[in-house]
Amino acid sequence: MSPDSSPQHYDDEHQAKLALADAKLRQAELLLAVSRQVAALETLDEVLEALVEIASRELDAERATLFLNDPASNELYSRVAQGTFRREIRILNDTGIAGAVFQSGASEIVQDAYADTRFNSQVDEETGFKTNNIAAAPVRTVKGEIIGVVQCLNKRDGAFDAADLHLLEALTTQAAVALQSTQLVERMQARREQEQKLLSIVTDVTSELELGALLSKVMNEATGLLNADRSTLFLNDEKTDELFSRVAMGESVNEIRLPNHVGIAGAVFSSGETINIPYAYADLRFNPAFDKQTGYFTRSILCVPITNKRGKVIGVTQVLNKRGGPFNDEDERRLRAFTGQIAVALETAQLFEDVQAMKNYNEAMLQSMSNGVITIDEDGNIATCNYAGQKILRLFSEAIVGQPYAEVFGSRNPWICKKIAELDADTKGETVAVMDASFHQAEDTKSVNATFMPLLSHDGTRLGSMIMLEDISSEKRMKSTMSRYMDATLAEQLMDGGEELLGGKNTQATVLFSDVRSFTTITEQLGAQGTVAMLNEYFTLMVDCITEQGGMLDKFIGDAIMAGFGIPIAHDDDEDRAVRAGIAMIKALWGWNKTRADQGKLPIDMGLGINTDNIVSGNIGSPKRMDYTMIGDGVNLAARLESACKQYSARILISEFTHAKLKGTYRARNVDRVVVKGKTEPVGVYEILDYHNADSFPNLMDTVNYFNEGVRHYGLGNWSDAVRNFGEALKANPDDKLSATYIQRCEHLEAKPPKDWDGVWVMTSK
Repeated sequence: MSPDSSPQHYDDEHQAKLALADAKLRQAELLLAVSRQVAALETLDEVLEALVEIASRELDAERATLFLNDPASNELYSRVAQGTFRREIRILNDTGIAGAVFQSGASEIVQDAYADTRFNSQVDEETGFKTNNIAAAPVRTVKGEIIGVVQCLNKRDGAFDAADLHLLEALTTQAAVALQSTQLVERMQARREQEQKLLSIVTDVTSELELGALLSKVMNEATGLLNADRSTLFLNDEKTDELFSRVAMGESVNEIRLPNHVGIAGAVFSSGETINIPYAYADLRFNPAFDKQTGYFTRSILCVPITNKRGKVIGVTQVLNKRGGPFNDEDERRLRAFTGQIAVALETAQLFEDVQAMKNYNEAMLQSMSNGVITIDEDGNIATCNYAGQKILRLFSEAIVGQPYAEVFGSRNPWICKKIAELDADTKGETVAVMDASFHQAEDTKSVNATFMPLLSHDGTRLGSMIMLEDISSEKRMKSTMSRYMDATLAEQLMDGGEELLGGKNTQATVLFSDVRSFTTITEQLGAQGTVAMLNEYFTLMVDCITEQGGMLDKFIGDAIMAGFGIPIAHDDDEDRAVRAGIAMIKALWGWNKTRADQGKLPIDMGLGINTDNIVSGNIGSPKRMDYTMIGDGVNLAARLESACKQYSARILISEFTHAKLKGTYRARNVDRVVVKGKTEPVGVYEILDYHNADSFPNLMDTVNYFNEGVRHYGLGNWSDAVRNFGEALKANPDDKLSATYIQRCEHLEAKPPKDWDGVWVMTSK
């Protein structure tokens, strides 16, 4: 009998088979128990917690972790309990031991964690736990899809072996169905909560009618919805082809505007396609100039079009810098859904604003009209009466509005009642005019032109009547005549004040000086009659620009213009009015030059100086001959700045005093600190560039930024740094003569360094 066939041998083999069968039975019972246990659980957190506990117990490990894959972010995530809260741990699904197992799909045993280069010991350093060995297996579904990784750490007795790994694989496979189902339920619940939140947000946002408040709400909600740093909603202005948005700046609200084809927002608006940029500075479409101006650092951008129910793109929503990484496909879907819901509200708010603006405009226009405008409803009652109408009637609004027109006009001016009755009886609804009629008041009689016209709706339905009364009395005729020779406001004050206006007062105002360049050469070419004709056209254009901004023409000095803003009536934005007038004057001049070129005439150029200061203004002269004018150092400085335009190759120069009081935002650059002729104290000078376009001044803001940086170095005496920045400005715009001037100045100063340099340049000529 061979030794292998001994009774002892058969007994040992039998025992081994029994042990193996027992182990298989125990494992089958364990897997069945696992299936039943996880099947009874409802949430993903409960399943994760149960599987981690079972894996730790069955493999006799100190702890275990189960990672699930998030396909949206390519991350493995796990959840750990911390007191009453749960914290989510996330790692990229291709890093560490867990990432390697997920990518390969093969289980691994690592007997010495610190000897494996894939192991990240930083986690141990943060938690104080020491990892010795690891058993890791992929979580594989019955279809073979890998949905996660399970890790067991530190076998309590000995080392992990193949049996442990086999059991771990069996456990994960058994629980994969429960993991998938609870994961799906959690995603559905999360999506449902997001939809509920989105619905709540949309309901709240769409209840707002005021456009500025609506834009603010939408931007705040979009920022929170996508966990972003900030967001901006741009709407298209069809009148100007610009995208605009409104942002709070201190206590005021400012409007941002840009052409609707420029930048990321312009590209999305033009194409109607979403743009998702994970790394802004790596994308050539991104313009980093805004970051340079504001100091903000843009990392990621998501920009989606806003489309109305007719399929028309009406704007874009741009969201910046998602916290935790770039924007993903889910973010795109959520933002598109959000903008789709609020598109109707945006159109409604914009329409409401347009209607409100039109209403305010009409009311303001009526109130500002010098003619009296009175409307009468279908019942014969006066519905509205503007200020001029109250003045002509010499009655307050309370005594006019709501009263029957027969009671207001009947006793003293029955001819008005007769004309209204004739208008009501006329089915054709033609306008009736009465010229130079007598209008009787309580004390005297005025001469008026009266116009009677029907008020009709868009479908021709009669709504009532309107009366327009024009006062053409001798006082008005005299004012009209005098306004041709002086400012209309002054003419009215002279009519009211008489000789009491002789004298002056100290007041703060903004003075504008303008002058035609090379005027002597022009006069030699045109002759006397041609020069006068040219000046009449030129002055007509320029004076219109000044008066449109509420400025007062002081005088013409040859080809020069002197104007004041803030006299005789001050406004809270006279500095801005003066700057806007200057910009309009240059634009009007350029438009006129195109017409002159078509006629074969030479173009005209000009310079402007603007300064704000305390001046003396008033009527200076004698009782027989007066001249309303402005005098003082503030006036002289404006004239010096106009002259300095030649030296600085500029068209509009303003003083630091005007610049400091500007309320609007302008494209300006810091030109110099200069001591003008006849002065001892330096003054800061700025150039306004808003009359330029991309053709007349390419890369304007890049040029201005480099130039301003060059001026800063120039003021510190860093000549080489200043020359480098001025050189960059010339690269952006080779025709920028001022940058070239500063390079020459810096090279001169570097060759002959001044003593006690303070950045001030002294002008030796007027």
